[in-house]
Amino acid sequence: MQARRDVGRALAENDAAAQRRARRRVQAAKVALGERGPVWWGDGSPDLTRRLARDSPYADWHATLGDP
Repeated sequence: MQARRDVGRALAENDAAAQRRARRRVQAAKVALGERGPVWWGDGSPDLTRRLARDSPYADWHATLGDP
């Protein structure tokens, strides 16, 4: 969270160099947490991220929800 706060501070201060450093730290933290980077699990399941539910194996379930 400190890196995210540092991004905000750098933006407020219009400090491009500090912003780049803070964003690199945010990226490193997200990779370390498994939020970004290569898939770290190997269960053989397809990666369905960034797919609409109606275009996935969940299409039948999605159809039962109706329009929002």
